[in-house]
Order: sequence, then structure tokens, then C-alpha cells
Amino acid sequence: MATKLPGETYRGNTLHIPLSEDGQIALYVWPLRILSIRGEGCGGPTLGVEVGNEEVIRFDCHATPGGHWHGGGYDRLQTPRASHRDFPAEVQSVADQVEWALAHIQHEGKALLEEAQHGEAATRLNPAMVQNALNAVRAHLVQQGDLRSQAIAEKRITM
Repeated sequence: MATKLPGETYRGNTLHIPLSEDGQIALYVWPLRILSIRGEGCGGPTLGVEVGNEEVIRFDCHATPGGHWHGGGYDRLQTPRASHRDFPAEVQSVADQVEWALAHIQHEGKALLEEAQHGEAATRLNPAMVQNALNAVRAHLVQQGDLRSQAIAEKRITM
């Protein structure tokens, strides 16, 4: 599971689902991750793909502004800025960012693992397990409820 950083707040139950037969490739979701950026709070669901104990891809679905994702080997690059990528301009809402991230994992997962120097893991990615995991994430987020709106009402998220 990805490292939780000091100063971040997490709400909801984390889900962790294997994407390979051996369980070494997995998808996780934190239903709400709240962080402070320059004194303002932002947050939303965070999804990621890990290989073993290494976080490789992360999607921070915090709406726009603030929403972004990390590719190329999140942990290996050792600084979030080195792996930072913006969502496409038309992908602005939290729901759209989550759906874009899930589709990106489904359609580009192998290429993203290869780009992050995990070619062997890319060959073990199981398409049926990926599809099941994506459906499980969608259902889990619905079951967890609208934690982001609650955090906005509490003024924990301001942007």
C-alpha cells in the first residue's frame, strides 16, 4: 500500500485488489485523501497501482484545480513533481477523473507499467482481474458515500 504522508487525512475504508494471479500487482483506492497545498485543502479519491511494495502509478482525483496523476514510477522517481501529469483539460470533476483513471488503467495499464520499468509485471497483468477490480472500485466508492462533500462542508477542502 502506498505511503501515507504526514499532514494528510484519510476518510473511508481503503480497498486493495489484486490485478495479477500472484497478487504482486494490485490496485488500491482511498475514498478520500485530504491534503494541504499552500494553506488550502484539496482532496478526493486517490487510486494507485503498485507492484510488490512499490507504488508505480497514482491518480489524485481532486477535481480541477488540484486533480492530477503520477506516472513513470511514482516511488522510483522519489519526488511527486518528477512524475506529475495533468488530467486532460476536459476531465475536470472528481467523478470524471475517477472514470478517466479507471479507463486509463484498463486500456494503458501494461504500457504504464512498462514505462515505469516494470515490464515483467506488465506481462502478468490479468485483463479479467483488472476489469473485476475496476468494477469493485466503482462499487466501493458508491458504498463509501460522498465523503468529499462532507469535507467541503467542514471546510477541510477549500478548493
